[in-house]
Amino acid sequence: MAKKVPVGKVTHYFDKISVAVIELSGTLKVGDKISIEGATTNVKQTVESMQIEYKPVQSAKKGESVGLKVPDRVREKDDVYVEK
Repeated sequence: MAKKVPVGKVTHYFDKISVAVIELSGTLKVGDKISIEGATTNVKQTVESMQIEYKPVQSAKKGESVGLKVPDRVREKDDVYVEK
């Protein structure tokens, strides 16, 4: 069973482009397997790319906000976990 480590919270979702903005409470890297969970949300994906201020980055750390393309609708305040 994979261990889930909290890494952030969804602060905004752009439905037209399927992008979630995630405020990080930990480190997130391209290639990480993540799970976005909430009352009606359960999205699992591998981070293929992310951006800070419209610039692609390979990793981001606590306190930064990243934009992340997601395959399904997510909601503000959903929790984001990295599966270790």
